[in-house]
Amino acid sequence: MQVLSVPLGSVTIGPRSWRDGTVRSIRRAERMVGQTWARQPGTSVRPRSCAAGFSPQRTDAEEAEDKIAEEELIFLKFPKATQRTCVAPFPPPSFREQCAGASVAVAAGYMRRVREVEGRLRRQAGRVTQEGTKLQREKGHLERMLRSLRADLQVNRKSMEWRSKRPSTAETERDGADYLMECERRELAELKHDLEETLKDTLSQLQALGQCSRQLLACASERARVLELLPLSGTPPPSSQTFTKSDSVGPFTPECRHVLESSALTVSQSQSLRENIRQVLSSAIARQRAAHHTVNDGLVKKIAETIALKQSLTLMSAATRKAMFGKQKEINCILHSHGRAQGPVYSGDILSREKLNRPLVQVYQRHPGTGLPEAARLMQGSAVLRRCLTASEGELARLQGVHLQLQDDLQGKSTAAQVDSAVVRMRLMRPQVT
Repeated sequence: MQVLSVPLGSVTIGPRSWRDGTVRSIRRAERMVGQTWARQPGTSVRPRSCAAGFSPQRTDAEEAEDKIAEEELIFLKFPKATQRTCVAPFPPPSFREQCAGASVAVAAGYMRRVREVEGRLRRQAGRVTQEGTKLQREKGHLERMLRSLRADLQVNRKSMEWRSKRPSTAETERDGADYLMECERRELAELKHDLEETLKDTLSQLQALGQCSRQLLACASERARVLELLPLSGTPPPSSQTFTKSDSVGPFTPECRHVLESSALTVSQSQSLRENIRQVLSSAIARQRAAHHTVNDGLVKKIAETIALKQSLTLMSAATRKAMFGKQKEINCILHSHGRAQGPVYSGDILSREKLNRPLVQVYQRHPGTGLPEAARLMQGSAVLRRCLTASEGELARLQGVHLQLQDDLQGKSTAAQVDSAVVRMRLMRPQVT
């Protein structure tokens, strides 16, 4: 729509100031009408002149009024009309819908970023839970190893008690096997103490992981409070956007940042602890098996030594018994010879040729200095036989004492070998750690 100006007459009637003021008012109205219609599409920017061929010179007052009008337009924020852009000076009828759409776009963008943060928190919580499961498995290995060590300590205590019940005093003295068992007890006690300390650290780490998981889930739940109107399509995939700066009123809050950093540190500590647990378990199993095999080998050597001594004792006992029988036979012979040398108990049983007063002796002793040595030699022979008999009886008594001692030692060695064999069987029946 174009504004058609009425042509002004050229005849001057009245004072000039009166005419100039009227002309300025007309031009001012014309400009405002033209600027109003220029913002509508299909209208020309510049309206037609008020009076064709009439262009009086503009005064300073006119220019000042035009400047004031332009400032008023700027204050009203009406953009200047151009030939290429046509902007309405007032909001369109869909202004409320546009504002609502902009608000929805802002809220949707914020929700998407919050969902990314919530997904990151829940993924971290999943990693923490997975790490807790792995650490729980290592904790089970530690507890099983501790049960095995306690069982080995019980076996060691029973082994020492059983070996203290060997029969004779000589067999109950401390030997190399007892020393090996004492070393095994100290080694197992040290391993038990180390594993208990590691188990205590594991329990503390599990509590820290549980605390981190609860904090992550709490932060994720708090972030998810604005996600009720988003499609429930599950956790979105990890995006390339990284949250480096935290904002207390933004999607990525300082609490979320702190929880993520602390959980990452806790997971790293848990991984280091699991590696340490595996190393400690490997070392403990190796040391436990080494101590167990060392004690078993020592007991087997002790049993072999005891059996060798038992065989030697058996042979020596048989030789001693044979010597006892030979000495008894010798004593019997000496007794028989001593009895024959003494002669019969009753004088009536003495033969005539054995009497010292037989006729031949009496005739021989009629000359002085002619004595027979028969009586002296009989007396000397009887004394020698008595001495031999006493010595043989002493040797027989000593042989009998040695034989009894050998029998006692043999019985002790047999019982000790049986006790050590029972200890070895008991130790071999213990459950093995894998």
